[in-house]
Amino acid sequence: MDLIFTLLVLLSLAAGLWFRRALNRGPGLKLPPGPTPLPIFGNILSLGRKPHQSLARLAKVHGPIMLLKLGTRTAVVISSPESARAVLHKQDQAFCNRFVPDAAGVLDHDRNSVAWMPVGDQWRVIRKICKDKMLSGQRMDAGRGLRMEKLKNLVGHVEECCASGRAVDIGKAAFTTSLNLMWTSLFSADAAELGSSSSGEFRDIVSGIMELVGKPNMSDYFPILRGLDPQGILRSVEAYFGKCFAVFDEIIDRRVEMKSAGDDRTVWNDMLETLLEFNREDPSGFTLDHVKNLLLDLFVAGTDTTSGTVEWAMAELIRNPNKLQKARHELRTVLSPDQLIQESDISRLTYLQSIIKETFRLHPTLPLLLPRKATKDTELNGYLIPKNAQIMVNTWAIGRDTEVWKDADKFIPERFMETDIDFRGQHFELTPFGGGRRICLGLPLAYRMVHIMLASLVKDYEWKLEEGVMKVDMEEKFGLSLQKAISLRIVPNKIV
Repeated sequence: MDLIFTLLVLLSLAAGLWFRRALNRGPGLKLPPGPTPLPIFGNILSLGRKPHQSLARLAKVHGPIMLLKLGTRTAVVISSPESARAVLHKQDQAFCNRFVPDAAGVLDHDRNSVAWMPVGDQWRVIRKICKDKMLSGQRMDAGRGLRMEKLKNLVGHVEECCASGRAVDIGKAAFTTSLNLMWTSLFSADAAELGSSSSGEFRDIVSGIMELVGKPNMSDYFPILRGLDPQGILRSVEAYFGKCFAVFDEIIDRRVEMKSAGDDRTVWNDMLETLLEFNREDPSGFTLDHVKNLLLDLFVAGTDTTSGTVEWAMAELIRNPNKLQKARHELRTVLSPDQLIQESDISRLTYLQSIIKETFRLHPTLPLLLPRKATKDTELNGYLIPKNAQIMVNTWAIGRDTEVWKDADKFIPERFMETDIDFRGQHFELTPFGGGRRICLGLPLAYRMVHIMLASLVKDYEWKLEEGVMKVDMEEKFGLSLQKAISLRIVPNKIV
């Protein structure tokens, strides 16, 4: 331990010397302001258990472009729409690559994942496959019937709870619905039944991955500790990834065997078949490792973020019953009493859309987005952003900025009835899916799923808290995504 401490001191001194040199890199260039770093640890202790909130408080003191020293690493935190626009849009090329946390590099995930790999020819090929072949408008329209089938399963589960007087675990129900939609889209099969234990197992894996990859990790700040893995994060993530890859291997092997045996009884039209076709055409350029890691991207991102948003939206509506009543009135006015919402109805449900936007503002899918990295020394709004600095865009802070939003801490969907602000990467007051060339590929699917799931829960049911529960707990659980710490369990009553 004495050797490790000595090495940390030397690394800290070296980083301090580098900082002083950086301050003199040229006339008019200076590093962004930030809190004074401690020896060795820098500003790590300032992150706390909920870094998005801690960083928002620090930004109020030091400004919307803020420099932190995190051990031997340099980080820049972006906390205003104007600076976010510069990073995500105007200077996207300089900040388009990822800062890869050690946890995201487990089992070489970062080298094969479209979410983490650097921008380059391989990234462009894989992203094009996703955008044109798997998540295109045509593919989305073709899968409409499948999504409606999963939506009916969700409604059926709520109906069963109505009949028995049981509470619905909203997060779990939304997760299982999202899980089965993604699993069927990927593999032409359901993964779990609503309320089943297998659904809980998958949810534990997904939430574990999102929490651990987003959790502050000492080996990220002090690379010398990587081999020791002092918090056990890398070991845990490897176990989660390993479980997923084992399942994918089994499914892929079975599919390949059936194809090799000339089984023409089944015509597969799922995402796995699309990926395997590209692998057959170019096995060296698009390997089975790419296939499995892309499946992991889709599986994790397509379930966790969608279900989390639905749960946050329902939590806010339960806390604001007048908003819930207004949303139900719109749905029952636009749709007939026995009609299940269709995706084509979303454009007519302006208040429902506003509820989703307000939920994204207060509870953004990724509170700090996925971290980016400066590819070179870059000037940003008069400040020097050093090469290799980690860039964090604090969408949570931007969504609660009192200079941008009136009554920023209140749930007011009506604010979006009077503006054209959207979350598709063009309005930087609201960027839960990021922006620029790194904008989330799953946005079109998430848009459809979040709206139709929320509408199905609101339209025909009144909801109340379980007996003995006095209020909705809004505590957050930090990770790559922002989840409710305490599940929302509410009792439905069918409106006749």
